[in-house]
Amino acid sequence: MTFNDEHRGRPNVIWFVVDQMRAQATGYAGDPNLHTPHLDRLAAEGHTFTSAVAGAPLCCPARGSLLTGRYPRFSGVAGHEHPMPVGTPTIASELSTAGYRTAYFGKWHLDGRRPELAATAGYDDSPRWRIIPAERRGGFADWWAYENNNRPFDCLLHTDSGQTPDGVDVLRSVDGMEQFRAPGYETDALTDLAIDWMRRRERDQPFFAVISAQPPHDPYVAPAECMARHTPAGISLRPNVPPSRAVRDRARRDLAGYYAAIERIDHNLGRLRCELDRLGIADNTYIVFLSDHGDMHGSHGQWRKTSPWEESVRVPLIIGGPSREHQSAHRVETLINQVDIAPTTLGICGVDVPDRMQGTDFSAVISNQAPAPPSTYIGIPVPTGHGSSIDQPWSGVITADGWKYVCLEDRPWLMFDLTDDPYELANHAQDPAYHAQRADLHALVQDTESALVGGHVDPTTQEG
Repeated sequence: MTFNDEHRGRPNVIWFVVDQMRAQATGYAGDPNLHTPHLDRLAAEGHTFTSAVAGAPLCCPARGSLLTGRYPRFSGVAGHEHPMPVGTPTIASELSTAGYRTAYFGKWHLDGRRPELAATAGYDDSPRWRIIPAERRGGFADWWAYENNNRPFDCLLHTDSGQTPDGVDVLRSVDGMEQFRAPGYETDALTDLAIDWMRRRERDQPFFAVISAQPPHDPYVAPAECMARHTPAGISLRPNVPPSRAVRDRARRDLAGYYAAIERIDHNLGRLRCELDRLGIADNTYIVFLSDHGDMHGSHGQWRKTSPWEESVRVPLIIGGPSREHQSAHRVETLINQVDIAPTTLGICGVDVPDRMQGTDFSAVISNQAPAPPSTYIGIPVPTGHGSSIDQPWSGVITADGWKYVCLEDRPWLMFDLTDDPYELANHAQDPAYHAQRADLHALVQDTESALVGGHVDPTTQEG
């Protein structure tokens, strides 16, 4: 059997990963502040997971879990700016072994703080300028990426492909890597690079590509034509934003740019899907649209991420494709976590899920054959060291029957009945009337953590 015969039937997969986009901020979810026709169409033609959660709502641990299929405590990326250990198996390494071509475009944020770099004479260790060597990029073969940036109109990318956009200057070369300034706005530039890569690739080899855009992460900016459609005065706030004028003014100001950035993401999703049609591969390509975590934007007086409230942990997740011919909208209420995305993707591709992955393969949900889990685990195991956010370890569960329970250093902290209280306005954690329910949920958190520790496998050695 030739390589082409063996792999021709396997689907392509594109992860379109955005940063800090909460599940509530889409047209199909009912947010009145923006228009997302391409996301709405993807949802109408695919499977929308309405109960998807960011198990660890902070950039680095979230990304570590997404790529490894393991909870942060065991992925090698327990906290913010923790570098993923060299040799950690990822979905990219699994799919490469299975014959896939892999590519990564955009924000990485898994190289972390590495003190040894500071000792290198003349080396600029700022994440914005960081050049990530091949052995530290998680097994991805093709690479146009950066460590961290937060400047979507001034995005520095590096590649060892020898292919940079027309008209850009190479800023520096390090060990075969060329660094250049992406033209224009980050989300546009990353989509351009991904489209160009798809045009150039070997047509008979299946591919797995990640487009990882930092917007709508702060500073909440987008191209002028997008920004012009949103003014702070026109923003409707969620009911759980407190009446403080300072909080509400900041929330509206930030959200105007946030929604503009999401609409630009939507525009680029449309461009990507048009290109799949033009290349004739739409009917053999899955698009998985997701976010690493959400953004509070003033709800409960909180900002940004790391917290357990819905605006922070609830994320969009749509699996669209491959064929549109017989598709219709499927709203899936199954609880699904970040650790489940990699094994589910492997399942979609017909690749065995390795035992070391702690997540669940939910690819059978697409054929309505997967049992729904009774709960899912959420938590950040170490202090975040992250400004404007919760900076203490916490852990909890969300149950299929609508309860959320969270401990702060093993003490009851939050307890919400999401079915009757979706905006989390009534905290029952200290209410004596809920003593029995709280005890059961607390035991569930402890039992879940014990089971995870008991089944721990070292991701770099694959040994218990």
